[in-house]
Amino acid sequence: MHARILAIDFGMKRMGLAISDALGITAQGLQTLQRTNMENDVREIQKLVEEYSAGRVLLGNPLGHGGNETAMSQRVAAFAEKLRRKLNCPVELWDERLTSVEANRMLRDSGIGLEKRKRAVDRVAVTLLLQSYLDYQAGEIDRHREIGADH
Repeated sequence: MHARILAIDFGMKRMGLAISDALGITAQGLQTLQRTNMENDVREIQKLVEEYSAGRVLLGNPLGHGGNETAMSQRVAAFAEKLRRKLNCPVELWDERLTSVEANRMLRDSGIGLEKRKRAVDRVAVTLLLQSYLDYQAGEIDRHREIGADH
């Protein structure tokens, strides 16, 4: 059994949140967190880690197109450090460059109105972020099995 993973799409006003299922196969969006201040934000994340028994926190890392750091990725790294000091589980950064673009495209294609789309984009983006991580992890497990079968 895998430990659940709590994923966070860090924003200046809101944080999109998603949690993996207990098997580490699928990602489900959670209620978006309206940010207040750093201390409260960290406390809210702590509560969610406990509530869902998360064994890992995944933070979307908004790198620039060339993979370089941005002002926002530096803020995310600082938030990750604060979480690492407070949580009893690993906090990992994961490249999120395409998730917001993909979330907007999916929502636009779904035909829902602009206001609903604005409210849903954080949750959809973080769900895509977590799903990409879960899919990557599943691929890593498959590759290890293939390597093991070769020997």
